[in-house]
Amino acid sequence: MMASCGPTGLPWWCRFDSIGLIPAMKAVIAGAGIGGLTAALCLLQQGADVTLYEQASALEDVGAGLQLSPNGCKVMRALGLLADIEAEAVRPERIEMRFGQSGAMIFTIPLADEAVLRWGAPYLHIHRADLVTVLRNALTRQSSDALRLGRAVTAYAQDEAGLTIALSDGSRIAADMLIGADGIRSGIRTQMLGEEAPRFTGCMAWRAVVPMQQLGAMAPPRTACVWVGEGKHAVTYHLRRGALANFVGVVERADWRQESWTEEGTREEALRDFDGWHPVIRTLIKEAPRLFRWALFDRDTLPRWTDGRVALLGDACHPMLPFMAQGAVMAIEDAWVLAQSVRQNANAAEGLHAYERARKTRTSAVQAAARANAGIFHRRTVLGKLATYGPMWLGARLAPAMVHARQDWLYGIDVVTSAARG
Repeated sequence: MMASCGPTGLPWWCRFDSIGLIPAMKAVIAGAGIGGLTAALCLLQQGADVTLYEQASALEDVGAGLQLSPNGCKVMRALGLLADIEAEAVRPERIEMRFGQSGAMIFTIPLADEAVLRWGAPYLHIHRADLVTVLRNALTRQSSDALRLGRAVTAYAQDEAGLTIALSDGSRIAADMLIGADGIRSGIRTQMLGEEAPRFTGCMAWRAVVPMQQLGAMAPPRTACVWVGEGKHAVTYHLRRGALANFVGVVERADWRQESWTEEGTREEALRDFDGWHPVIRTLIKEAPRLFRWALFDRDTLPRWTDGRVALLGDACHPMLPFMAQGAVMAIEDAWVLAQSVRQNANAAEGLHAYERARKTRTSAVQAAARANAGIFHRRTVLGKLATYGPMWLGARLAPAMVHARQDWLYGIDVVTSAARG
């Protein structure tokens, strides 16, 4: 049952005094990535007092493309940001799968209009930095001093009296709730649960963003395209209203284990990894201004995401392999559900526990699906390819709606309406 302050229907953390309504609940968020920024906006929408700490001194134009599927777009629409996002994004025309070396089509099915009709919101491709900019601008409009750059949350302590948070500048602040959206190397998670032991998957990934004008006839199609091969695959799509091409290439290799998004690799090494592949892929590599690489590690489901008034969100609690393109979207869903759960319960701790219960099964299912896709994209034998890609080829030609239906469980979910029902 929703706890509110009187007949207004406002959440429990609001109170009135002689000058009017005062937000009495102080929420601190660690990390100004997509999950942290979205959580700040969701909590502000509910009337909370939010401060977001980010250790970087600036939110720079870093990262690469991401796929914002309909389940994430529904949250952005509820925040009033979908039009701003669409202005910077690309709607892929189709979903495709091709063989990496020949470029031969395995299947292609419509996506742009079908996503809206079937799942209730568009499917978008957007540069990570563009999405962060939209979120940051929205946060600044709503609370000009909510974002504090150049400071990180380093620790927390809590007792019956409240929650105290330590910052990297040596200061301490009191709060009612702390959200750890501090990423795959979350310090808040480490304090809560101890050091983790991730498993190396045997794969590393290349990523690059390339100006479309440099690619000419070898530009990738305006689709969400997976190129499959023996022990490797690539993903291509368009960004920034079609001005950029995004490339991600995943290779089974055991000699690179650096889990960093900012580590550069050489063009020659990337070309060796995709030797003999289609000219579209090799042209992307040849024309890339910079090529980054990172090792892919998998993680077990955490035993818990919460510690009293403290909760984890996004990659801090359910980091995902990139093979379902859902890492950012799951953090976006988390943010909406967390804000609603805190509102609908008697206090922050109960609300955060409710958030964990609501999200854990779904995020674990997406993690499992991402693991499974790695094998699907990397078939090595003729029989394996026939058994995997043959039914896809046939299904896309005879019953494309059935191919779409395989994603209903993922894209069709609307956490906005689910949370509204309580």
